[in-house]
Amino acid sequence: MLCASRSDELVFFVNGRKVIERNVDPEGTLLTFLRKNLRLTGTKYACGRGGCGACTVMVSKHDSVSKKIRHFSVTACLMPICSLYGSAVTTVEGVGSIKTRLHPVQERIAKSHGTQCGFCTPGMVMSMYTLLRNHPQPSEEQLMEALGGNLCRCTGYRPIFESGRTFCMEANSCQQKGTGKCCLDWGENDSSPLGKKNEICTKLFAKEEFQPLDPTQELIFPPELLRMAENPEKQMLTFYGERVTWISPGTLKDLLELKAKHPKAPLVLGNTSLGPGMKSQGHFHPVLLSPARISELSMVTKTSDGLTIGAGCSLAQMQVILAERISELPEEKTQTYRALLKHLRSLAGQQIRNMASLGGHVMSRHCYSDLSPILAVGNSTLNLISAEGTRQIPLNEHFLAGLASADIEPEEILESVHIPHSQKWEFVSAFRQAQCQQNALPHVNAGMRVLFKGGTDSIEDLHIAYGGVGPATISAHRSCQQLLGRRWNELMLDEACRLLLDEVSLPGSAPGGRVEFKRTLVVSFLFKFYLEVLQELKKLDRRYSEISERFLSALEDFPVTIPQGVQTYQSVDPHQPLQDPVGRPIMHLSGLKHATGEAIFCDDIPMVDKELFMALMTSSRAHAKIRSIDVSKALELPGVIDVITAEDIPGINGAENDKLLAVDEVICVGQIICAVVAETDVQAKRATEKIKITYEDLEPVILTIKDAINHNSFLCPEKKLEQGNVEEAFEKVDQIVEGEVHVGGQEHFYMETQRVLVIPKTEDKELDIYVSTQDPAHVQVGFMNNRRIKALDIECFINGGCTLDDSELVTEFLILKLENAYKIRNLRFQGCACMTNLPSNTAFRGFGFPQGALVTESCITAVAAKCGLPPEKIREKNMYKAVDKTIYNQAFNPETLIRCWNECLDKSSFHSRRMQAEEFNKKNYWKKKGIAIIPMKFSVGFAATSYHQAAALVHIYTDGSVLVTHGGSELGQGIHTKMLQVASRELKIPMSYIHICETSTATVPNTIATAASIGADVNGRAVQDACQILLKRLEPIIKKHPEGTWEDWVEAAFEQRISLSATGYFRGYKAFMDWEKGVGDPFPYYVYGAACSEVEIDCLTGAHKKIRTDIIMDACCSLNPAIDIGQIEGSFIQGMGLYTTEELKYSPEGVLYSRSPDEYKIPTITDVPEEFNVSLMPSSYTPLTIYSSKGLGESGMFLGSSVFFAIADAVATVRRERGIAEDFMVQSPATPEWVRMACADRFTEMIPRDDPKTFKPWSIPIA
Repeated sequence: MLCASRSDELVFFVNGRKVIERNVDPEGTLLTFLRKNLRLTGTKYACGRGGCGACTVMVSKHDSVSKKIRHFSVTACLMPICSLYGSAVTTVEGVGSIKTRLHPVQERIAKSHGTQCGFCTPGMVMSMYTLLRNHPQPSEEQLMEALGGNLCRCTGYRPIFESGRTFCMEANSCQQKGTGKCCLDWGENDSSPLGKKNEICTKLFAKEEFQPLDPTQELIFPPELLRMAENPEKQMLTFYGERVTWISPGTLKDLLELKAKHPKAPLVLGNTSLGPGMKSQGHFHPVLLSPARISELSMVTKTSDGLTIGAGCSLAQMQVILAERISELPEEKTQTYRALLKHLRSLAGQQIRNMASLGGHVMSRHCYSDLSPILAVGNSTLNLISAEGTRQIPLNEHFLAGLASADIEPEEILESVHIPHSQKWEFVSAFRQAQCQQNALPHVNAGMRVLFKGGTDSIEDLHIAYGGVGPATISAHRSCQQLLGRRWNELMLDEACRLLLDEVSLPGSAPGGRVEFKRTLVVSFLFKFYLEVLQELKKLDRRYSEISERFLSALEDFPVTIPQGVQTYQSVDPHQPLQDPVGRPIMHLSGLKHATGEAIFCDDIPMVDKELFMALMTSSRAHAKIRSIDVSKALELPGVIDVITAEDIPGINGAENDKLLAVDEVICVGQIICAVVAETDVQAKRATEKIKITYEDLEPVILTIKDAINHNSFLCPEKKLEQGNVEEAFEKVDQIVEGEVHVGGQEHFYMETQRVLVIPKTEDKELDIYVSTQDPAHVQVGFMNNRRIKALDIECFINGGCTLDDSELVTEFLILKLENAYKIRNLRFQGCACMTNLPSNTAFRGFGFPQGALVTESCITAVAAKCGLPPEKIREKNMYKAVDKTIYNQAFNPETLIRCWNECLDKSSFHSRRMQAEEFNKKNYWKKKGIAIIPMKFSVGFAATSYHQAAALVHIYTDGSVLVTHGGSELGQGIHTKMLQVASRELKIPMSYIHICETSTATVPNTIATAASIGADVNGRAVQDACQILLKRLEPIIKKHPEGTWEDWVEAAFEQRISLSATGYFRGYKAFMDWEKGVGDPFPYYVYGAACSEVEIDCLTGAHKKIRTDIIMDACCSLNPAIDIGQIEGSFIQGMGLYTTEELKYSPEGVLYSRSPDEYKIPTITDVPEEFNVSLMPSSYTPLTIYSSKGLGESGMFLGSSVFFAIADAVATVRRERGIAEDFMVQSPATPEWVRMACADRFTEMIPRDDPKTFKPWSIPIA
C-alpha cells in the first residue's frame, strides 16, 4: 500500500441524497456500503459474485462522450464503492415504499403474484425499473433481456414476466388473438374476475386496477453531479484503506504515469473479473487504478476499413455500437460484427454486460471468453498506449496465451480494439454451447472465418479459434494452413475434422471435465459452419449445390422466446360473500413489502450493541485425522475475539455420529472444525485463512454409491416393500428388461443466505434466536406382449453423505411413493441410504418422490421401447383403473387421477401434436422434437399422526383488529396469506382487519416442521378451531344485536368480560406405517396431476428448446388459486432444473466444484416453456381437508420430468433413425452433454477416446 495520508472525499448520491465519504475502504463494495453504512437492506446479499441479481441497483452517470445521462443496472456486490464518484445510485427503497408511495413496478410485481419468498424481488424490481427509465414502453424482448441476469428459485418466473409485460408496448400473451375477445378478459356483466358459478377463470389479477407509469415522477439526476460532470476536475482522486489504495486519475497522462509507477497495479472498471478473483481465489492487489474518468478510453471511431471501440466501453455499449454499425453497412462488411453481437446477447446477464468493459474482457483472457475467439479470427488489433508512446499488437492466439513476445508490457494499457470490416466472399460465424441458453459460461465456444478466392469455393484464408478447450483461447492455425486452397466440400470437411481433433487436443483429465463432449463440439461446430457457408455460397452463386432440406435445421440456433400461457381455475360461488376471500386469487400477504425491500430477512435485522460475528473453519479433507489446529496467527489479527473448538463447548457437542464441531477426525470436506468470533464479518473471515490445520489422511475414502456398496457402508437398515410373488411372475412373463437409472443430486440453492442471529438476554440465561431457515436404481421389469407389466423389481441406493440427517426418511418415502400411478400386481421395492465421505445430504422438495418416480417412469419408457410403442400407451395400460390398494395396502380411488390424465391429453392436444412431431422428425435430421405426458399420484403428509398436529393462537382486540399466530413457517408458499383467508371466513370479517404474528415458539410451542405439503392443511384447521371458539363466545352478543358491527360486538364482549383470546388445536390426520409388515395408511390423501411437455433438441450441440407445457392439477377447492398456481409453476420449473441443468460436480477428493451460480445452473427466465399452461381441475372434492383444499407445495416438482422424458423421446427418435440399439441406462439430468453424446453420429464416432485407467478425471459421478 502507498504511504497512508488523508483520502480525498468520495462524492455520490443515493436515492437523491448526497453522500460524502471521507474514510472509504477501497476493498468495500456498494452492497456492503448500502447495507451496513446506510442501512438500506432492500438490496440483498446472496451469491456475492454478480451471478444471481439479488443485489441489483440502478446507477446513473453523465456520459462524457454522448453528453447524456445513462441509467444502467449493476450488481452491487461487485461494484467497488470507490468507483461511484460522481454517480447517482437508486435502490429499491428509492423507487417506492409502502409508507409513502408505491412505484407501479412494485405494485404490479406484487399484485401479479410475482413474489413468493421475496428475496429476489428487489433485484427483479430494480432490473425492470432501470429498463423503464430507459424505455418507458419496452418491447417484450427488452424485458426478457433485462431480467436475464436475475435468478428466482420460487416462482418459475412466469408471474414476474407477466407483471413486466403490463408495461410493454405490445402484448402477445393472448392465446385467442384474432377472435376479438382476450382470454384474460371477463364479460361486462361480471362483477369481478372471479366470475359465476362453475365458471372457469383465467384472470389472476385485474390489470385495470394498476396505477399508470408516469416517467415525470422519477428522481432526477442530481444537478450537482451534472455540474461536476460538465466541469470535471482533472485532479487525481486517492482513497486509502487498511490494505489497499485506490487511485482515480483525471487525465490519460496521469493514468499512464501511474501505470509506469505501479506496473503491477490492475486497472478496474466493471470489476466483473477482478472482483470474483479477489473474493473466491484470494487475489490481492495493494494498488488499484481506476480509469473511469478517462474519456479517451470510451471513444468510438468509425473508419472505412473497420471500427475502433474504446477499451473503457461496456459490453452493453458495445452491443449498441455494433447494432448501429450493422444497420449502416452492407451485410458483407458486418460478418464479424454480427458474430460478436450474437454472443453478446447471451454473454452473462444484463447487469454484468452493463459493468464489464471491452478492455477488461480482452485483458482477462479467460479460456471461456465468448468474444476472444471471434475477435481473434476477425484479425482484430489491440491499440496500446504508455508514457513512452503507442503501438499495436494483433489479438491472436499468442496474445491470448500470454506469450511474452506477443503480450502487453507492464506499463502499457489497452486503449482500444480495432475490428476490421469483413469483405465479399468472406464469412464469419460464432458458436457456443453452455449448460443453459442464457447467463451461463460456455462449455465450448468458437469463432470461425473463411475467405474464398473471388467467385470460387476455393479457400484463400481460414481461421478457427476455440474457447473452453484449454487454458486459453486456442487457434487451430496448423489445421487451417493445411486446408488453404482446398474446395469447400465434404472431402475438405472430413479432412478438417481429422486435423482439428489432432491439433485441438484435450487430455482426459482436463479441468472442467466433459472431455468427450467438448471434443465432439469441436467438430460439430465446424460442421455447422460448413453448412452455413454452403448456404451463403449458394446465395452468391446458384452453381453451388443445395443443402438437403433435412439438414437445413442445423443452421438455426434456438432463439430466446417470449413465454405465453393461460392459467385457469374454478371461480367461487356467486353467492359467496364478497368479503369472504377463500377461493379468490389474493395477493401474497408480504408481496408489497417484498417489492419495496421492506420485508425484513434474518440478515436485515439491525445490528445490536456489542454484536459479534462468527465465521466457520471447515475441513479440506474427505477422511482424515486432525493432527493439530494452530490458531495463534488468527488470534493475533485485529478484532478477533476468540477461536472456538470442540473443547470449548460446555454442553453436548452434537450427536455421537453427527458432531457439531469435529473431534480428532473429519469425515467429509466442509465439516466444521472450529469457528472464529470477531468484531466484524470481514475480520472473522480473514482470521479463518490464518488457521493452520494438519491432517493425516485415512482410508477408505468413500465418495460414490458404488464405493459404499463395495465397502458395505450404509447409514440405516434397508427399507423394503413387496407385493405379490415377484420371482414367480418373472418366470411367467414374455419379456424382461433390466437396466439402471442414475439421478443426480440437487442443491437447494436458497436465494437467502443461511444466517442465524443469537441475542442473549440479561437474565435467566435466555436466548433470542433468529434463524433463516440422489439416487441410482437397479431395475428389472417383466411384462407381457399385451403391454401389461406383470412384475417390477427396483433396488434403490441414495448417497446420504457422512451422517444420517433425513436420509432414512427420504429412503422410506422414496420406497412408499415408487409405484406412482401404476397398478402392478407383483412388486418389490428395496432402498438403502449409503454412508459416504461427502457432506450430509438432506431432503429436498418432494422428499424422494421426484427421484423415485423418475425411476418408475423410466421403466415404463423402457417397456415401451421394447414393445415399439409410444410410452403413453404403456402408461395408460398399467395405470390404476378402479378403487384399489397400493403396495402398502392403503385403499384409494383413482377416478381423479384418470380425469387429470384425460384432461391433460385433451387440453394439450397430445395425439395431434404427437403426429406433428413425427412429421417434423421425418423432415429434419439434425433437429428432433419429442413429446411426453406423465401422470402423477403424489402422497401428501407424514407417515405418522403426531406430525400432523398443529396449534394456533388468535387474539381479538377491542378496536376490532385480530392477530393470528400459527405454527407454520412462511417460506414464500403463502401460508400466512391462507391463514388470514381462513380467519376472515370463520370470523366473517374482511381480511384487512386481520394481522399475522410471525411464527414464534414463544406463542405457539411444539410446532411441527412445515413440510410434506400439509402446512396450510393442519395450521388452517388450528386457526379455524380458534376462530370458531371465539365466534361461539360472541354468538349471544351477535344474536342480541344482529344489526351491530363487528367493533360493537367486540366492545360488548370486552365489557361482559368474555375472553377474546383462544388457542386452536388440530389433533392431526391419522397416519401410520408398519415397516415390519410392509402395510399401513401412511398418507392422509393424494394429489393427482398430469403434465405434457414438448421439446426440440439440437442433435449437434445437445441444446434443447421447451416448446410447450400443459399441467393439469387436482387442487380440489383451492384456498387461493393465485398462490396454488404459483406453487405449481415454481415447483415445476425447479423440477425441470433437477432433470435438465442442475448438476453437482465433485472432485475425486470429494470437493464440490459447483458452489456458485457460475458452476451450478438453476433455470433462468429464458428456460420457461414458450407456451406454459396450468389448469386447476374443477369440481373435485375431499371432505378430509379444510374447505376441501389440497396441499400443492411439492407435487409439481415431479411434473418437471415431463421435459426430461420429452427430451428422452427426441433422443430415442434419433437413435432409432440411426440404428443405435436402445440401452436401458437412464441418466438425469438430461444435460446438453448427455443429449449430444446420446445422439451418436459420425462426429461422436471420430473423436479420440481415452482409457479411463490412464488418467485421473476432473470430476467423478457420485450417484
